[in-house]
Amino acid sequence: MRNDRLPVPVSPYGPWPELALRVHDLTIRGHHTEGLHTADESEAILLLLGDQRTWRVARLGRMYALAALGRHDEALTIGEALIADTYYGGPRATDAKIMADTARAYISIARIDEGLHYIARAMSVLDTAPTGGPRYFSAMASLCEAAKYAELFELADEIMRRALGAPEAPELWRTSAELQHAELLLEWGVRLEQVDRIEDAALETGKAVVLLRKTTDRDIDSPLAFALLALGAAKQGDHAEAMGHVDRLLLSMRAAGQSHEARLLHLAHGIVLRDRGDLRGARREFQAGLELAVLASQRLLYRYELARLALRESPGEATASVFAALRLHVEALWRLRLDRRTMLRQAHRRVELEAARSRADAAASSDALTGLGNRRMFDRRMEHLSDVGSLLLIDVDEFKGINDRYSHGVGDRVLGEIAAVLRAHCRHDEVAIRFGGDEFAMFLSVGEREARVVAERIRQVILTRDWHQIAPGLRVTLSMGLAQCVAGDSGRDLYDRADARLYLAKRGGRNQLAAA
Repeated sequence: MRNDRLPVPVSPYGPWPELALRVHDLTIRGHHTEGLHTADESEAILLLLGDQRTWRVARLGRMYALAALGRHDEALTIGEALIADTYYGGPRATDAKIMADTARAYISIARIDEGLHYIARAMSVLDTAPTGGPRYFSAMASLCEAAKYAELFELADEIMRRALGAPEAPELWRTSAELQHAELLLEWGVRLEQVDRIEDAALETGKAVVLLRKTTDRDIDSPLAFALLALGAAKQGDHAEAMGHVDRLLLSMRAAGQSHEARLLHLAHGIVLRDRGDLRGARREFQAGLELAVLASQRLLYRYELARLALRESPGEATASVFAALRLHVEALWRLRLDRRTMLRQAHRRVELEAARSRADAAASSDALTGLGNRRMFDRRMEHLSDVGSLLLIDVDEFKGINDRYSHGVGDRVLGEIAAVLRAHCRHDEVAIRFGGDEFAMFLSVGEREARVVAERIRQVILTRDWHQIAPGLRVTLSMGLAQCVAGDSGRDLYDRADARLYLAKRGGRNQLAAA
């Protein structure tokens, strides 16, 4: 049902943005479990208010929290549903963010091809999106995270640098992006270390620690920032600082179910113990981190550290052979990144070609004056009535007189205004069409009862509009004929019933709707 009482949006996120942004605030700070509880409350309230646009923003926050907690199947379900629901879709940057978050969920469950496809789609959308403001900033941060999950570290680094260079980013989101960038650099450094690029690894780790100290100096409430700093400090040999964060946070993070932060703290603790010679303790911590790892790349990291420990604890041919085999596997996966880069370029090219075909098809099916569908689209919809609930035919009353009295330029403006009203009353599975000079049609997805409400609302909007702004004395009214599609209807049957009722509306004095 359409909601006639939905308030006018005062924010790009919807009428009640604070209900959704509270969820994002908590997830950005790393309070993922609390974020899920807040999402439960916010989503319920927003549905009661009929604010679908803000509800989608809250769902995005829930998706982010689920991903951070390792519940990737649930996150993917939300992402797929948000992509499918385009009626309440916001700006292009918001669509790109949803695609990027969905790409990350796909990659998290090893559906790499689909993940790369959505990364390519998000990149294509952001190429044409305005580059300023928080929505663009947030979308770029999500795209960076998806690229990192695919181990496309160079691309992720480039995206994050562009995001941090974007203007008008809220301070909280800029802090979140810096944390993402630091985590990216730390993970990149670990992977470089595994393939013996030691100097490059130290460079990336050093850049991450600089970012993290800048963030933690702001005295923000972010467990993730301190967990990352513990890992960076451990990598740089600052054992005292690393253990300070581990002792303060590890147990509370595990108790709160924040496995991502706890995993990082276990890794930092294990590195410190290994460097101090406590190999048994290090094994315990690496094993605990492995149990919390979700991604295959994360599990490989801990197995690599455990294999290194085994080689130190029990040097010999057997352990050396196992470690050598694991090293070959790690190097093969590192080379596989190059294949993914090629796959992403191919996916991006396919997305661009699909977009070009869609634009060409839309142009061929669009009316040049109003931007609505044209007669070609009308005929196509009449051939496939499976998604049609009702057909509404509309004529502009005495339109020839408007052209004769006021000029064809005024007539064109009238048609444009009517088209805008029809478009505003279309849901995502509905379409408005101009298939003649002053003849319009709407394919509605609802039955006759709801369709009558929509039609009367359109008629009243046109009737009460201040047409004097276009031309003094101008008055515009509509005659309408409505028919509901029934089982077994052909396009001809449906059209004939709607056309017959349109004829009745005209004979009855115009400016009215005729229906069964």
